[in-house]
Formats: sequence, structure tokens, C-alpha cells
Amino acid sequence: MEDFYYHEEDDSSINDSYDYNYDHGICDKEAVRSFGGTFLPIIYALALVVGLAGNTLVVVVYTSRLRLRTLTDMCILNLAISDLLLLLTLPFWAADAVHGWMLGSAACKLNSFLYSTNFSCGMLLLACISVDRYRAVTQNPAGRTGTTARLRRQWILVCVGLWALASFLGLPELIFSTVKVSHHRIGCTAVYPTIMARPAKAALELLEVILRFLLPFLVMVVCYCSVGRKLSKAVGVRRERKWRALRVLLAVVAVFLLTQLPYNVVKLCRALDIIYVLVTDCEVSKGLDHARQVTESLALTHACINPVLYAFVGSSFRGHVLKAAKHLGQRLGRHSRQINEEPAVEIALHAQNQSQSGSEDQDTSTFTI
Repeated sequence: MEDFYYHEEDDSSINDSYDYNYDHGICDKEAVRSFGGTFLPIIYALALVVGLAGNTLVVVVYTSRLRLRTLTDMCILNLAISDLLLLLTLPFWAADAVHGWMLGSAACKLNSFLYSTNFSCGMLLLACISVDRYRAVTQNPAGRTGTTARLRRQWILVCVGLWALASFLGLPELIFSTVKVSHHRIGCTAVYPTIMARPAKAALELLEVILRFLLPFLVMVVCYCSVGRKLSKAVGVRRERKWRALRVLLAVVAVFLLTQLPYNVVKLCRALDIIYVLVTDCEVSKGLDHARQVTESLALTHACINPVLYAFVGSSFRGHVLKAAKHLGQRLGRHSRQINEEPAVEIALHAQNQSQSGSEDQDTSTFTI
């Protein structure tokens, strides 16, 4: 993670992310640093509290009460773990925004690597979930009756592959991040060799936009449009339930777009400026700095929303949470309450004119609503 947007006139100074020369003198970024020192810790603290609560609950429920019956289940569990690791880096970035980096170069590299890797992994897992839901609808609409060891091994390999790709995308942060002193402030930032500073920065920015945003977004749109068409044509499901299911699909895509698009537009502008030297005015540069800080914070809120979109919308997951809460209440001597659950609408369309089986091995986690 970098503190501020920058623009330099030569490759040797492009690593300096603070004050820099324009045609009319030095552009002072103290106002940008002051804004970040106030705004970022507040946003990071809110994201940490909300995200830790939601994602920890997902991990606890999936590891203790729910069987991983589908690839989506395994991806949701990995998504919660990835979001937790991402959120745990935020206190260090908040302290960096206020006081500068005080933990040394090794901690700087590790924190930058964890942030980048888990940010990328979350986006890739969202794309994987949409592909699995599309496959479940188009290739096996009747549902599976069991999970074989071979399938589980395939799911593990898919998740390992996604983590490996995300780790690869985080390698530049691990290699080039270091502690840099600039204008009486110690910061954790990426410092590239002079000969490759400009092309490396531009290439990495573009690669992140493509793999963290464009690719997952296109996959989600294509897969969920197909799922929506299949759902709209399903027989035996009432119209209002179909609409509720379609609204969940729309919400998944809309939330991804609203949280990630602004940040990636700023990153794209950053890459184009590095290549073509577009920004030559100090105030414009400050505006881009502020935009980066705000939009990156907005992008991070997706780690807090993921549990709601991908776990809590499932009636099966909600049922296990309610049962766990009821059990805890009974142990504490509270009165037991009757838990009423709404009937589920399976987007995978398991029960088109068929009775639902109550078997423990039934695939009940296929994006229920």
C-alpha cells in the first residue's frame, strides 16, 4: 500500500511519493498527509470491527457446524479467511498514516505482501463463486446427492491455485517494499530500481486493474446473467421468490461494482499518468491523492460486506447461526425461543417439480436465499 499519489519527471525520482517538482516549483503534499492521518484511521477502525465480527462468524460456523458440500462453500470459507488477513493489516496502515512506519523493513514487506495478496485473493474467489454457481445451474440443475473425495480434492486444488496466483500478484510488494525516509517522515512504500521504476509501476497498476477488477467483474456478469435467465424460466417457483433470488444476484454485482469501480478508475488514471505524464498541476495531483485515499477505503469495505452477501443470505447458514445462538442461550439459562426460518429458494434449482430430500449429504448450500 502506498501513502500518496506521485508524479516525477524522471525514473530516478519516481519512487519519491511525497513532495515533487512541477514547472512552477515544489508541490507540497502536507495537506494530503494530514487528511490521511485523520480519515484513514477512522475508516480502518470501522472496517476492522465490522469485518472481524462478520468474517469470524463465517469461519466459526463453517468449520464447526457446516459441511463443505460445494466448491462455493469452500470458496466462502477461504474468502472469509482472506478478508480476515486483509483486515488485520489495517491497524499497521492506520499507524503509518498517523505516525509514519515504525516497525522496520521486514514488517513493511510482510504487511504489504499480506495486504496485496489477500486483496487479490478476495477478488479471485468472488469470480470462482460465480463460476461454480453457473456450473451448478447449467450442468447439474437437479443437484448432487453426495460429495466424493475426488471432488473435494479438486476444490482444494482450485483454492490452492487461487491463493498461489494471488501470492504471485503480491510478490512485487514483498520484493520492493521498504522503509523510506522522505521530508522528515518515515514511510513504508515500494521502491523500484531506477532503470525499471516507470515501466514497472505502470505495468503493475494495469495488471492489478485487470486481474483484481475487470476479470472478476466480467466473470460475475456473464455467470450471474446466465443464472438469472435460468431462474426466470424455472417452473414450480413462485414469481415473488424468483424476484427475491434475482435481487440477490443484482446486489452481488452492484456492490462489487460500487465498491471497486471508483478505486480502479483512480488506479487507471495513475497508470496513464505514469506512462504519458498527464498531470502537471499541483492541485490536480492533490485531488488524485485524496481520491485514491477515499476510493481505496471504499474498496476495503467489500471485506465487511462479503459475509452478508455470500453467507448470511443463505437460509442454511442463517439456520446454523440461529441454532448456535439458541444453544448458547440455553446453556446460559435463557428461555428457548422458537426459530422460524423462511423456506429457501435454490438458485441451483434443485427442486423443479421434485420433493426436497432431507438427507445430510444433499447439496444444500448452492446459494440459497
